[in-house]
Amino acid sequence: MKIDFSKYSSIGVGPVCEVYEIEETNDYDDYFIVGRANNLLIGSCERKLAILGKSFDYIEFRNGLLYVGCAVKSSKLFNYTKKENLGGLEFLLHLPSCLGGLVKMNAGLKEWEIFNHIVKIKTKHGYIDKKDINFGYRYTDISTIVYEVVFALPSGFDRSKVDMFTLMRANQPKGKSAGSCFKNPKGDYAGRLIEAVGLKGYKIGDMGFSEVHANFLMNYGNGTYKDAITIINLAKSKIFEQFNIELETEIIIL
Repeated sequence: MKIDFSKYSSIGVGPVCEVYEIEETNDYDDYFIVGRANNLLIGSCERKLAILGKSFDYIEFRNGLLYVGCAVKSSKLFNYTKKENLGGLEFLLHLPSCLGGLVKMNAGLKEWEIFNHIVKIKTKHGYIDKKDINFGYRYTDISTIVYEVVFALPSGFDRSKVDMFTLMRANQPKGKSAGSCFKNPKGDYAGRLIEAVGLKGYKIGDMGFSEVHANFLMNYGNGTYKDAITIINLAKSKIFEQFNIELETEIIIL
């Protein structure tokens, strides 16, 4: 299948690429899984790209555990847990993605992270227990495709948490972006640092750091990959020069 990433990706940047649709568990490690491209900035089709197909779009409750295919959208999983009165994943309402991408980056909101309730994951090697995976803030050492995730969720969907997470996201700008551009460095905030070096609201072409939240890289029209990379590198260099902090991108760049 062909995907036009200028229309498919959340930031609205990218070429038209051939993308392979995976329907069975196998060795596809030479492919990069694009998922819903919600935190992806893609400049070319040089990498072999793939997406998990309908075979991995399922949610099953068995023996007290929730088995979820990694093509499942976060909104679908959120709605399932709400309907079945299961807690722990209320934050998914504000993290648009497929489950595979959320797991590989240990996505979350502050201390509420996807790994908090994971029991094991399934890769081409079979099931891997959580204790055998290195993970931390927006990080895992998973280097292969994740096909399925198994959760242990407490009963009791917490509507008050949904309200809390909604308030936490109230300052997010609307429009085309890939979410948070940089990971927060330990003990600080990327948005504060970007603002401190005078780049909040700064644009190169149609790409710029939002005036609403400085850590959101926005596409205000026909932003290009080149403009995005230029402004990302500018922020990195200015912040390192002024604060001696090396920012790490949360956006995945291809």
